[in-house]
Amino acid sequence: MFVPELLYRYKKLFKALIQQDQGHHQDEIPGMKQVFWAHVLRIDLHSWVGLLSCLLVMLPVLMIPHPVVLLIASMMPLGLFLILRQPIVVCLIFILFSFFRIHEIFPSLDPLKIPKFSAIASYFVLLWHIGLTRKVQLYWCHEMSLFFCFFSWVVVSILFSSYMPIAFDSFTSVYLKISIMLFAIAWLMTRAYHFRIAHLAIVFCGVSVGCVALYNQMNHIGLVESTRVTIPGTSLGDPNDLALVLSFPLSFAIALFMTEGTGKIAKGIGLVSFGICMLAIIATQSRGGLLASVAIMAFFAMKVIRSRLVVMSAGSFMLMLLMVVAGISERQSGGDVSGRMDESAQGRIHAWETAINMTLHNPLTGVGLSLFLDNYWNYARHAPDQGLAHVTHNTWLQIMSETGLVGFILFLLLIAGIFRSIHRSVALLEQSRGSPYYDPYLLAIAMGTFVGLIGFCVSGTFLSQGFLWPFYIMAALGIALAHFTDSNKMEVNRVELEKI
Repeated sequence: MFVPELLYRYKKLFKALIQQDQGHHQDEIPGMKQVFWAHVLRIDLHSWVGLLSCLLVMLPVLMIPHPVVLLIASMMPLGLFLILRQPIVVCLIFILFSFFRIHEIFPSLDPLKIPKFSAIASYFVLLWHIGLTRKVQLYWCHEMSLFFCFFSWVVVSILFSSYMPIAFDSFTSVYLKISIMLFAIAWLMTRAYHFRIAHLAIVFCGVSVGCVALYNQMNHIGLVESTRVTIPGTSLGDPNDLALVLSFPLSFAIALFMTEGTGKIAKGIGLVSFGICMLAIIATQSRGGLLASVAIMAFFAMKVIRSRLVVMSAGSFMLMLLMVVAGISERQSGGDVSGRMDESAQGRIHAWETAINMTLHNPLTGVGLSLFLDNYWNYARHAPDQGLAHVTHNTWLQIMSETGLVGFILFLLLIAGIFRSIHRSVALLEQSRGSPYYDPYLLAIAMGTFVGLIGFCVSGTFLSQGFLWPFYIMAALGIALAHFTDSNKMEVNRVELEKI
């Protein structure tokens, strides 16, 4: 469109110049340079966008002359159109690939560099819709203020860390991306179907990871300690990390099944997904993963069973049953029938003692982000021959040792604020039953987020996840849900909600 229009204007211009009186002085006729810029500047914005898109499509073909590249390049304009129309999709792709490590689990996807390109696309659509189209309406809330305070203190702890290069590298490579995506999700999720997409995407990614884990168990691929399943060659090579990843979609799967009104197909998807994730967590033989699973199931049991005593008794029995089924006592580091403390528990106690000692010596800012292991032997109270250096295996002590007591208090306030926000959203959605605003899928993701946060707090006693994706995804979903329910003004009694 751009080139024909420019040629047409040139033709019209020169035709007018030829018809001019030959007696005119040559200086009166504009020069070629003046004519060019005068008409180029009159081209509208859409023509410029079209020209730049064509140039961008040509660049990969010129750099890599391959038929596959040509096919991909031909789809770039359509892809650009889609990501501009549905920015939440590209942000979810980046988050899910970063957290579930889909490109590592399925190596055939790795050459496509999906996390890298989706990250670039996410930042692009954010700038596009915030700065140019202004379709994304920015807002601020109390929970965002709490997160910003904690984020700022993490930066302060980096400035006063024991070794700034490592802390700063961890900050820029992981935590800064997490922080940006928290605001991106909170601002971009403005429609009901956005929450449905996020809910189903999290569940399906969890099922994919769970199926690969169960396949590895059946074929004895990459087992740790001969019995614990992992996904070797990926970031999920540790059974505890794998259990952490699986416990996240577990809460969303059971919420999809337990919420009334989601439909038979959705309930079937939720039940099957819950079973796959639960079996995979059992296969990891992770104590933290099993505790989180029991906490999630206990919460939904309380919705059905009125007696809390019965729920607590059933939960205790279920935990013991799961540990027997998982075979934790048969782990090489899992238990000793003679009654002595096993190697895994002893390592955790040593790590917890070291974390407390770090906090006592650095009460304000801690040792810095991701510097626990680097400072381990400077604060350990046991000799190297009594055990190896371990990560904290405790989210609370991880936050405390790496950001100090101030960071720990801010983190607790942030969790409390997110809990209150999600609880209020759940109450709004439940009280809107029967109204035209009620959406069972919104209630399902609200319940899944709330229960997932409970599972995070429980498993945080045995897993180090203070600066990883799960909590911050749930925080972003909670903030977005609260804003959505408030902006749509559910028909409920607002006076009663102030008591929540």
